[in-house]
Amino acid sequence: MIKKTLHFILVAGLIFLGGVSPAFSQKVTVLQQGRPSSLRGLSVVDDKIAWVSGSKGYVACTKDAGKTWNWMQIKGFEQSDFRDIEAFSAKEAVVMSSGTPAVILKTLDGGLNWQVRYHNRDTSVFLDAMDFKSKYGCIMGDPINNHFVIFETFDRGATWKQRDVAKTPLARAGEAAFAASGSCLMINTSGLMRNYELALASGGSVANIVYTLSAGKKWFQHVLPLVQGTTSSGAFSVAADGKHWVAVGGDYQHDQRTDSTACYSVDAGKTWKMAKATPAFQSCVEYLSGSKYLATGTSGTNFSKDGGITWKKIDANSFNVCNKAKSGKLVLLAGNNGKIAVFTPPKEYLIPYIKL
Repeated sequence: MIKKTLHFILVAGLIFLGGVSPAFSQKVTVLQQGRPSSLRGLSVVDDKIAWVSGSKGYVACTKDAGKTWNWMQIKGFEQSDFRDIEAFSAKEAVVMSSGTPAVILKTLDGGLNWQVRYHNRDTSVFLDAMDFKSKYGCIMGDPINNHFVIFETFDRGATWKQRDVAKTPLARAGEAAFAASGSCLMINTSGLMRNYELALASGGSVANIVYTLSAGKKWFQHVLPLVQGTTSSGAFSVAADGKHWVAVGGDYQHDQRTDSTACYSVDAGKTWKMAKATPAFQSCVEYLSGSKYLATGTSGTNFSKDGGITWKKIDANSFNVCNKAKSGKLVLLAGNNGKIAVFTPPKEYLIPYIKL
């Protein structure tokens, strides 16, 4: 009788405390804004260190989980639009610009000095995104002569080499990638620098996922069930946990549309299904843990706890990119006007079992 009574009290308490659901503490908190830069590059190293990059040559670094930032405008590149950044520590980072000139810079002293690692004034070269796994890094660019452009490094961005066109994937007429968040490119490795999986998400004439499972020796392509057919629509971002992949996008010129904006794959990109509850336009998706994913865009931020099958809007603020710490749990977001925010994930509430 006592056990039954206690059980009733505990259940009643849980019902009364409706706030114990995981969504109760889930929120996005703006840390700062008001800088003259549209931020699209974001790299969170650990629970303290992160870097952002954006337009007008701006980059910034935090060492206290986003509470304060050291802002800098890279001398000589004040007009560059740094659409992506990859950080390894508070001292070491690589930044990439989109537009002309296409440049790749690296710092080893926290941004005091930047070394030019690639520079090209050819207007046909447009860099979209960058990703790293260990010392191996890759940058993708819009197609030239019907082939996506790929640059590679095997020394953490100290030197870069453009991959031979014969070893890069074909692009369809009108197909390109979006330099919206630095996350239309994804690398998975199996331990060896030269043995990796690489996936590109594209849009325009077609919403496509282009990937290799053999370090680029053979490429595969699958059309995604996302809105496509215009220069502003398609797949904008891809993230993965093993064989479970999630892609998001939409039409940025109609960012409140909620049809055909998110899909998922359970077989490493071979087949795709439309999400059952889709968000409005999202330019970035990030894998968090378990089956949890976070996505954001100009329409707001959305959370999925079931591997991207269903999404729930948790914040209405406009952002361009979100990123989780490589080592740690810190999740940050960044957007226009130097806006930076932190994501507080759902918390698990546990009522201890009392044995009588």
